[in-house]
Amino acid sequence: MAEEKSDKPVEAAENKPTPTGKVSKWLKENGFEHEALEPDHLGVEMIKVEPQVFLPIATALYAYGFNYLQCQGAYDCGPGDCLVSFYHLIKVSDNADRPDEVRVKVFLPREDPKVPSVYWIWRTADFQERESYDMFGIVYEGHPNLKRILMPEDWVGWPLRKDYISPDFYELQDAY
Repeated sequence: MAEEKSDKPVEAAENKPTPTGKVSKWLKENGFEHEALEPDHLGVEMIKVEPQVFLPIATALYAYGFNYLQCQGAYDCGPGDCLVSFYHLIKVSDNADRPDEVRVKVFLPREDPKVPSVYWIWRTADFQERESYDMFGIVYEGHPNLKRILMPEDWVGWPLRKDYISPDFYELQDAY
C-alpha cells in the first residue's frame, strides 16, 4: 500500500520547473483539468486530479490507451492531513519495449473521503479498492461490492490511518 510520494507541484520543485509529461500535455490539450506533479523516483509521470473530475479523466486515459491498472492503493499524509488514492496505469501493447506509464493521485479530505470507483473501467480495481476502503476508509462510489476484505466486518476504524488508535484486544468469536 505504500508508495513513493512526491506531491510537490511541478512549479514548486526547488524553483526549477520540470517539463510537463506527454500524458499531462494530452490531458491539457483535451480540456481535462489536473495538476502535474514531479515524476516519481523512477521517472514515471504523476498527475494530481480532483475527485469530481477523476472519473472523466480515468475514462479519457483508458481511451488514450492506458488499458491496464497495475496498482491502486492509498496512503495517509499524516494526522489531520488528507488521504490519497493513487492509480498506476500502463499502456500494454504488443510491440512496446517499455510501455507508457502514468500515476494518478486523488487527494481526499480526511473527514469524508469519497472518490468514484474505476471498477467499471479496469476490473482489476475490485479487490484493490476494497483494500483501500478497509484500511483507510476511502469510499469508492459505484463499487459493486465495497465491504471489508482484510478486517472482520465488525472492525471499528481504519487501521492504516496514521491517527488510528489500536484497540487493546480484539475478541475472536466462533473461531472453531
